[in-house]
Amino acid sequence: MDYSISILDDKMTDQATKKMLQNVIERKRKFDYLKKKHTWTTIVALVLGFLLVVYMYYFVVQPYSYSFFDMFSHFISKPTSFLYFAAVFGTYGYMLVLKKKADKAEKEFHALRCEIVDKSKDLWKQEHAWKERHIIFKVMKEKYDINLFHENK
Repeated sequence: MDYSISILDDKMTDQATKKMLQNVIERKRKFDYLKKKHTWTTIVALVLGFLLVVYMYYFVVQPYSYSFFDMFSHFISKPTSFLYFAAVFGTYGYMLVLKKKADKAEKEFHALRCEIVDKSKDLWKQEHAWKERHIIFKVMKEKYDINLFHENK
């Protein structure tokens, strides 16, 4: 459990609430990690795609521009051409897989965050805990960039 969650006063939050806060932090980290990984994979796919176009232009199109069949046969005959092509489309496919995973992680994170916002009256039942919950919300916002004040992002 994160230090900032574990040091919360037991009078303000019980163990179940601390566990829910820890779960929302973990899902936020997972979402951020997948989003970052997707961004870098997109950049790599674009760079590899650009390099494939440059390679195709200088080594296939320019020397064999008189015949499409010659361009195609030269591209097929070189194993490096196929490797470049496979690398670009493999990276693109991986980028799409990461996008789906990031979207799923975002939905899970947002659902748990909204659940905490909806159940805040049940999680902080005591009067003094209800008045002090803004401290927990502020810590979550400042330290983890998780907004528990409102359901909207």
